[in-house]
Amino acid sequence: MSVLEKMTSAEAIALEEKYGAHNYHPLPVVLNRGEGVYVWDVDGKKYYDFLSAYSAVNQGHCHPRIVDAIIEQSKTLALTSRAFYNDKLGVYEEFITNYFGFDKVLPMNTGAEAVETALKLCRKWAYEKKGINENDAQIIVCDGNFHGRTTTIISFSNDENARKNFGPYTAGFISVPYDDVAALEKVIKSSKNIAGFLVEPIQGEAGVYTPATDYLAKAKALCEANNVLFIADEVQTGIARTGSLLAVCGSCSCDATCEKQATYVQPDILILGKALSGGAYPVSAVLANDSIMNVIKPGQHGSTFGGNPVAAAVAMAALGVVTDEKLAVNARKLGKIFRDELDAFIATSNIATLVRGKGLLNAVVINDTEESDTAWNICVRLAENGLLAKPTHGNIIRFAPPLVMTEEELRACVGIIINTLKEFEK
Repeated sequence: MSVLEKMTSAEAIALEEKYGAHNYHPLPVVLNRGEGVYVWDVDGKKYYDFLSAYSAVNQGHCHPRIVDAIIEQSKTLALTSRAFYNDKLGVYEEFITNYFGFDKVLPMNTGAEAVETALKLCRKWAYEKKGINENDAQIIVCDGNFHGRTTTIISFSNDENARKNFGPYTAGFISVPYDDVAALEKVIKSSKNIAGFLVEPIQGEAGVYTPATDYLAKAKALCEANNVLFIADEVQTGIARTGSLLAVCGSCSCDATCEKQATYVQPDILILGKALSGGAYPVSAVLANDSIMNVIKPGQHGSTFGGNPVAAAVAMAALGVVTDEKLAVNARKLGKIFRDELDAFIATSNIATLVRGKGLLNAVVINDTEESDTAWNICVRLAENGLLAKPTHGNIIRFAPPLVMTEEELRACVGIIINTLKEFEK
């Protein structure tokens, strides 16, 4: 088939099934265009996007400022590798470090690469600054975590679907229950070899589990008191998704116009990705202060594409959109409306039991088992009704629209979601 010929949904799906690895299970929708909060399939049907490419498209599909940044920089210089300087990287490094309040940034491409970078950085700091004997460093993680799918990362996952038959696994990690300060304290105080604590401020893939409001602050205080690095994985939760610039801003009463809110918890290492480029280009970053980042010397870590000129231009444009369009404020406002409306429905429903989340990262728990296909069937029906979402962990549906959504659009989407759920009432 010529690439210029129009392809049907069935043909596109058949090609992926035949020639692609079967490492995903997509909804049977074939998309070919996006703009703002909307996407269209190959047949021209229009949908509200309520997944945002797992929160990569916070700024909306094909945001003109981000697209223009890609086009203009690509016309001039796309890639040099880090064998040479370029005239965009330093400008970007100054911009992003000032934006998030750190001394230095190590640019990478994907979220998983950024997590791996943070782990290496933490270990090197532990040996050269904290004085832990080489190869003895331990990093604490949380049960139910999702930080990517590299071999090291799945080594500390307790999702058997991600782990089974991919061993042998990487050592050096201790898992504790999420949102359990006492468990964290016990492990930190049990050994002088604890180097860091890696945590998602909200566990997205696990079902949008939001911890107690003081959990992150108490965890950071424990880390500080015991010379342990607090590492925040904000690949999914960062860049205004949860109603704050970062989810480590926590819960407070301000209007989200400040970049760092009253309850801000300063990570020792901050991991960003996804919406750092508005979903238009693979861009990730690890930020830390000099006392940590300076342990990395030339030749000890890197990436051919990390920090390329296009990535630098795109990330600056994407972060500029977040600030100028006040996306954190909008996420906080619309997220409250979403949860209030769903709470009111759930009070009279027997198909859904709970809505939880923060900002525009939310989940609805379906009244069925994880092994059931009810949530999947609901998502299929939602697509038929013009809204795209996806289950996680069997009986949980994650809802995360682009942050450029208006209140009118959100209320229309809430209507679609509630009416669809009513079709499945038991």
